[in-house]
Amino acid sequence: MEVRLIGDPVLRGETYKIKEFDQKFKDLIEKMYGEMYKSDGVGLAAPQVGMPYKFFVMDDGEGKKAVINPKIISFSDEKITFEEGCLSIPEIFAEIERPKTIKVEYYNENGEKIEQELTDYKARIFQHENDHLDGILFTDKLSVVAKQRIKKKLQELIKEGKRQGKELGEIKLWKIQKI
Repeated sequence: MEVRLIGDPVLRGETYKIKEFDQKFKDLIEKMYGEMYKSDGVGLAAPQVGMPYKFFVMDDGEGKKAVINPKIISFSDEKITFEEGCLSIPEIFAEIERPKTIKVEYYNENGEKIEQELTDYKARIFQHENDHLDGILFTDKLSVVAKQRIKKKLQELIKEGKRQGKELGEIKLWKIQKI
C-alpha cells in the first residue's frame, strides 16, 4: 500500500460505493489505518492508496474510525479557517476555509448506519477526506495568488504523481456499484 501523489489520475477519478462489508474489506481498513499512522496523518481516503471507492479512515483524536459511503447532509453557515495539509500533497500547507459544523451519515466497517453532527477539527477532517471521494484536493480551494506561491513545488509533485500513477495503476478488489 502506497500513498498516491497529486497528479495520479486515481485521485481525480470516479469512486464507487462499497456493497460488501466482509472480512477482506475489514482487513483492508486495518491496513489503511496502518498506512495513515505510518505517514503521520489523521485521515486517508481510498483513492489516496489507489482504490476508486467511497470510504476513508480517520482519527480525530478520539480514536480511529472507518467512514464508508459517506454523505454530508448539511453545512453550517459559520465558517472557520485552519491550516490543512494532505498525505497526497506532501510538504504543502495552506489556510482553508470550511463550514464549522456538518451533519453526516455513513456506514461503519460492520455496515451499521451512523448519523452524527461534527464540529471544528472533526468536521474539518471529515470534509477533507470526503472531498477526496469526489476527486477534490485541498489545493483546489486555494485562490489564484495562493496557488502561484506553491506553483513550482506543486508542478514537481504532479509530475511525480503522474509517473507513480502509471507505475502503480489502479487497485480493483471488490464488486462495485456505480454511483
